[in-house]
Amino acid sequence: MTQAHSPQASSPQASSQSAPLAQGPPAQSPSVQSPSAQGPSPQAQHYQDESARPPAYAPSSANPPRQSPARDALTALRHEVGKAVVGQEAAVTSMVIALLCRGHVLLEGVPGTAKTLLVRSFSKALQIETKRVQFTPDLMPGDITGSLIYDSRTSQFTFREGPVFTNLMLADEINRTPPKTQAALLEAMEERQVTVDGTPRLLPDPFMVAATQNPVEYEGTYPLPEAQLDRFLMKIRIDLPERDAEIEVLNRHSRGFDPRDLDAAGLIAVAGPRELEQARHEVRSVIIHPQVMAYIVDVVRATRMSPSLQIGVSPRGATAILNTSRAWAWLSGRDYVSPDDVKALAFPTLRHRVTLRPEAELEGVTTDSVIESILATVPVPR
Repeated sequence: MTQAHSPQASSPQASSQSAPLAQGPPAQSPSVQSPSAQGPSPQAQHYQDESARPPAYAPSSANPPRQSPARDALTALRHEVGKAVVGQEAAVTSMVIALLCRGHVLLEGVPGTAKTLLVRSFSKALQIETKRVQFTPDLMPGDITGSLIYDSRTSQFTFREGPVFTNLMLADEINRTPPKTQAALLEAMEERQVTVDGTPRLLPDPFMVAATQNPVEYEGTYPLPEAQLDRFLMKIRIDLPERDAEIEVLNRHSRGFDPRDLDAAGLIAVAGPRELEQARHEVRSVIIHPQVMAYIVDVVRATRMSPSLQIGVSPRGATAILNTSRAWAWLSGRDYVSPDDVKALAFPTLRHRVTLRPEAELEGVTTDSVIESILATVPVPR
């Protein structure tokens, strides 16, 4: 009901929770002048205006964005989900990026901010199967992965699939179940399979876990361990809606909107697994310049040396921000990754991979403010 990263530049704290992802694609880089038949190469040309020189990380031969039906279909997801959920374009885009990268998302927000409705609307617009599991203290691992059931008619054990055998699994309030059950998701999230009675069973493709948790109420909860947090590609914060967005929510409900009936809201499937697979193929062709790779490494290494952090970002986090930046560049219509793409995805990709020192928490420091400070100090390639 509100964007996961609402664009606010009025204060450092607000900007730390924001990202260019919510503001639209970064500005496109100027195209390189095409050489004449007898003229010098593009690298040897002199630019009358220095600001027109293309950045070093852009390809030497700039090509106009190619038309991509897969990109158009995934871009239409935001509009389609908007028929049921108000102001969640950035969160929908983050979920699309996670699917493109074969990753998982952790949605964090107070109750009543349409986290469950967002996932249901997303799955319907993408025409994929979804299953919801309400995590409770008495939930067992077999309730998620499935178990062997004895069939008295055949005198044999047969495997009954659990809700993890789906395309999009909604793990509602994941921090309300004990670590033993939380760990049942580790193999599914990383290996995309579950092992029951020594037999591995592959999960369908695409497969994504969208877990939710309440950031305020901690009584009776089991915080996710670092090992499992690191399995989530992105942590998306669902904030309370702005005043105009909340008025629109009331207007829709006054006109008879029923969040349990998405068909009545007019939601239709605008994309499917075929478009998603084609999109993944196109994302792999996005160019990443060595300078941008070095910039990602510098940002990650800066988290390990920050005096406010007890644990910095691991190499897995570096590959995560590389993949999400590449997917966002493709969604933006470019065939190369820019430092702006890295900055846009730094907050949702890194905020759950770092741990604050206790003294920093007492001083009111947040993970987002630390990441913001690092992005402001690490030199950006030009």
